[in-house]
Amino acid sequence: MKFLDQAKVFLKSGDGGPGIVAFRREKFIEFGGPDGGDGGKGGDVVIEAVDGLNTLIDYRYQQHFKAPRGGHGMGKDRSGAKGEDIVLRVPVGTQVLDDDQETVLADMVEVGQRVLLLRGGDGGFGNAHYKSATNRAPRQSHPGWPGEERWVWLRLKLIADAGLVGLPNAGKSTFLAASSRAKPKIADYPFTTLQPNLGVVYVGEEEFVLADIPGLIEGAHEGSGLGDRFLGHVERTRVLLHLIDGTQEDVAEAYTVIRGELEAYGNGLSEKQEIIGLNKCDSLDDEEIAEKKAVLEDLAGAPVMVLSGATGIGVPPVLFELLRRIKDARVEEAEDSAPGRRHPVPLRSGERTLAEPGEELGEGLDENADPRLEEVNVQDDEQEDAR
Repeated sequence: MKFLDQAKVFLKSGDGGPGIVAFRREKFIEFGGPDGGDGGKGGDVVIEAVDGLNTLIDYRYQQHFKAPRGGHGMGKDRSGAKGEDIVLRVPVGTQVLDDDQETVLADMVEVGQRVLLLRGGDGGFGNAHYKSATNRAPRQSHPGWPGEERWVWLRLKLIADAGLVGLPNAGKSTFLAASSRAKPKIADYPFTTLQPNLGVVYVGEEEFVLADIPGLIEGAHEGSGLGDRFLGHVERTRVLLHLIDGTQEDVAEAYTVIRGELEAYGNGLSEKQEIIGLNKCDSLDDEEIAEKKAVLEDLAGAPVMVLSGATGIGVPPVLFELLRRIKDARVEEAEDSAPGRRHPVPLRSGERTLAEPGEELGEGLDENADPRLEEVNVQDDEQEDAR
């Protein structure tokens, strides 16, 4: 299956169905009165995070999604049928962005999470709604309220415990293959990896998910080499493993370029825990290893681990250190999410609050807010003036 991490789609919720003008017709009842029912509500547009998906490729071939309108009202005070909802199924980790690609409308981080994106239009009133003591046979109805429509971006950000970053040809895919059962493409030239890869790493009886993204180049945070999209895939990780090709002449420059891109990208990437690995040590002698390790430690102010993904030298200690930091991060997250310490931030402001993980669909909506009231009041005022 092809990997696609970004797609633009057009969404439209269903229009409300029209109300109907009808009167009660029964034998021996000369003035049965109005009994026209209301139109049905239009279908909603809902997004749902599902298990088993890891790409947005389905949205490359279909970009327009329109929910059906509500059914017509019927006589005998029968309301029209509600339009069927449209459900967009996306991988866990998908963000829904407004057309400006900056405003986050929803963040799908849990399997089964559902968020109402567009609400269907309300059905129009039948003539039974307009009857009054002075207007016993109204011949008016409402055609129904229109649904909502908008363009949105779907952007997939992989959910992993740790992420691999580094310049092209730093040995990231080789490390992923050596530490997991993932089988990324490996070759001795830059930009071998063209799309993110995930691998499950087993350390003893424990495991974690490791993400490998294509190599970054200078200007990645501005989109050079699609770097901004690749960086998004390690945005949710707890720890970064920064691999540096030990065969390079200037390892300090290699480290500085990547750190600069992480800081320029923002979103907390530069603040994540970082493990620095001097890779390809099998191609270096002891003196070169000691020299380059010292340069990196002076520059980063942190210890540097020496390893070789190709031969496996130094890989187990790196995996144990990754697991230790991941477990520490999980403990901190659990403490921060403890009762009384949660500080939710609304995803967007407006007439509705989007559902959070575990929240029922539609929870947070104002049940007393009826978009039809204003128009009904205007119509009632017009009837009063006419009388």
